[in-house]
Amino acid sequence: MTRGASSNPANRFERIHVEPDADWDPEQDPLPRTQFLRDRSSRIVATNDSPDVPFDASINPYRGCEHGCIYCYARPTHEYLGFSAGLDFETRIMVKEDAPALLREELASPRWIPRVIGLSGVTDPYQPIERRLKLARGCLEVLAEFRNPVSVVTKNGLVARDLDLLSELARYQAAMVMISLTTLSTELRAILEPRTSPPAARLGAIRALAAARIPVGVLVAPVIPGLTDHEIPALLAAAAEAGAKFADHALLRLPQAVAPLFEQWLAQHLPAKKDKILGRLRAMRRGKLNNSQFSLRMSGEGVYAGQIEAMFAVACRKAGLDGNAPQLSAASFRPCSARQLSLFQ
Repeated sequence: MTRGASSNPANRFERIHVEPDADWDPEQDPLPRTQFLRDRSSRIVATNDSPDVPFDASINPYRGCEHGCIYCYARPTHEYLGFSAGLDFETRIMVKEDAPALLREELASPRWIPRVIGLSGVTDPYQPIERRLKLARGCLEVLAEFRNPVSVVTKNGLVARDLDLLSELARYQAAMVMISLTTLSTELRAILEPRTSPPAARLGAIRALAAARIPVGVLVAPVIPGLTDHEIPALLAAAAEAGAKFADHALLRLPQAVAPLFEQWLAQHLPAKKDKILGRLRAMRRGKLNNSQFSLRMSGEGVYAGQIEAMFAVACRKAGLDGNAPQLSAASFRPCSARQLSLFQ
């Protein structure tokens, strides 16, 4: 199966980098197989103070992501582990096997302040290995025990597997799911985000979540100007037809090593569109391919950014998705697990 990245660029923190031989032929040399490595993290809840993120606490059962989305803003985080943001990011996956136990420990602490937890804030919790390891499900089981609110974002239809736990949390206004849709084109999806669920499967997950009365919305992200922006009305209409009740979007971000990886990908797969796409991005990023400034990094600025915002707003109204995401509540939080409570009942 296709990988997102086609190379391993140098790690900005490492002094040594391995370059392939000049006569290396990627068509003959097989792509690297995925390796799953134990992550010995002693904490599972990460916090942030970003005004652009709708939650200040999150959990990531996995570091790195086999989905292989070429545009993924999380790729540079792998460099902190001594890996590359390229193929390493999607083939060397760090697995937090103790994630559910660590989460239970944190929620049981008297220092824990009940609040919305994002699942997850960096890499996708429902990437392919989750089908076997069930770490995201294990974390949801803990959240359901404590009735701690959770907001899930994923590009994988596997989230529908956990309808039972999400439904239980939704009873207490403590769960919502955002299904991320980038394109309705199966051909583009196959090269842009090769190991994600196809668009039809993601729409099917929206349908299943809505039928189970779990608040579900659509996240049109990333919007890639000159490539996927024209799909916004169709994406929103399809999501609304499947049962989505709210929507959001974010402009493509290309931090650190992601920019050269994305440029390389365009040259390989869409050379005729490369200049147009990069030109539009620079027009929205003050002449650069990325702007990390809060309030601008998700939306950009200028004429093209304004056109995307206007298109999104109009398309939301037409699709009936102009409402806001529900406010989750921690009012039903239980300060100890269901097992502990049973001792006193």
